[in-house]
Amino acid sequence: MILRKFRNLAIGAAVAGVMFAVSPVEADGQRTSGRNRPNQETKAAEPAEQKRDEQQRQAQQRQQQQKEAQQRAAEQRAAQQKQREAQQQATRQQTQQRAAQQQAARQQAQQQAAQQRSAQQRSAQQQATRQQAQRQAESQRQAQQQEQQRAAQQRQQDRIQTQNQRARDQQRQPVTPRQPVTPRQPAQGNNRGYQQYDRAQQERLRQQRLQQYNQRMANREAMQRQRERQLQQQRRQAYIRYQQRYYEQLRRDQLRLQQARYYENLRNDYRYNRGGNYHYTSQQGAAMLQQAIERGYEEGFYAGQADRQDGWGYDYDSSHGYQDASFGYDGYYVGLEEYNHYFRQGFQRGYEDGYYGQNQYGQYNNGQNSILGAIVGTILQIVRF
Repeated sequence: MILRKFRNLAIGAAVAGVMFAVSPVEADGQRTSGRNRPNQETKAAEPAEQKRDEQQRQAQQRQQQQKEAQQRAAEQRAAQQKQREAQQQATRQQTQQRAAQQQAARQQAQQQAAQQRSAQQRSAQQQATRQQAQRQAESQRQAQQQEQQRAAQQRQQDRIQTQNQRARDQQRQPVTPRQPVTPRQPAQGNNRGYQQYDRAQQERLRQQRLQQYNQRMANREAMQRQRERQLQQQRRQAYIRYQQRYYEQLRRDQLRLQQARYYENLRNDYRYNRGGNYHYTSQQGAAMLQQAIERGYEEGFYAGQADRQDGWGYDYDSSHGYQDASFGYDGYYVGLEEYNHYFRQGFQRGYEDGYYGQNQYGQYNNGQNSILGAIVGTILQIVRF
């Protein structure tokens, strides 16, 4: 429709142009001929000029209308161009938005895939860690079982060695009279039936017991080194400290026994029952047996406490303090076997109190754990006769 109007306007403008071109020629002819005519002809020609002027005005109007139509057409074309450009811009924006959404969707998919891969890797690492922990736990369990087996074998060997040593000690130990001396066998210097030792007899007995003690001490050095290696493998740090302390005390005992000198006479006028048999000792020997119980309790308490701190099982008879049982021994007054027996009686009760953190058999007083006197009385029932 717009093009048809534009075409009609153009045709009208062309016709007006032709008419406009012809009219001046005619007018010039008329003006030339009019010079020769009278004034009345000039007056007659005025309506024709007015007509031409009107035609010119109409042509100008048509030209103005044509210009305005062209301007409107141009504005319409510009508006249409702007509209097309806006549509194209909107299309481009939509395309860009779709591209951005697609890019965001791809990035999100990549992030999800990366997160999934990361989760899978973490899961695989956790699985590998669990498997490694299980293997380590299984290895530790097997190592612990092997260590417990070795420890049990070592305890068995220690018990066998201790039993063999007891047997050897018993063979070498002087025989203690089981019954009072009868009047038909009078004792030296008394008529009450107890055995009496003079200084020479006392020194010979002391030498025999000291030799027996030193033989035991020689074996202890090798056992100490072996047990320390075993304890280090078991990571029993608290018990290592306890055992080192115990051995230091044994070394001091050895020096003390080598340097000790006693010259008083001894009389075995105290009697006690052990294992269904009567045993005889002196007043000093009775005090030594009571001291064996007390020292055994104290050492047992420390050993049980060390095992509890190391997380070790209850096992008092595998402790070297229990197996050795000679801390505080004095060779003058009682035999080593007798001392060992009562030391172990106290050690067993002290170990139980130390391991369970209780005071069933003893008490803590002035920085020292000591056994109750009533317990000593039940273990060693000794009387003077």
